[in-house]
Amino acid sequence: QVQLVESGGGLVQAGGSLRLSCAASGSISSINAMGWYRQVPGKQRELVARVTSGGGTNYASSVTGRFTISRDNAKNTVYLQMNSLKPEDTAVYYCFVVYRFNTYWGQGTQVTVSS
Repeated sequence: QVQLVESGGGLVQAGGSLRLSCAASGSISSINAMGWYRQVPGKQRELVARVTSGGGTNYASSVTGRFTISRDNAKNTVYLQMNSLKPEDTAVYYCFVVYRFNTYWGQGTQVTVSS
């Protein structure tokens, strides 16, 4: 079983920055993809960014150039550096990992960007 613990959400003014972290624990040998989704009430969850085990990344077009995803395989941790935040980035952010063909989710962390 894989457990995910997120941290780093909060309230920030537009133009500010936040860094989200998500640490995976459990009997893990190697993780495949890791990443982040976000969800606004009444809307579908959308992929923000993901990083593969080989380091390949992809981003939602709305965050390209502002957000950077990275991972530390030794710590089984994925990070999301969010710069130039906009009010439309306000959402609950969920990390995920893909491990042995299963997807595991974090509990979610609120990010609120004030205008």
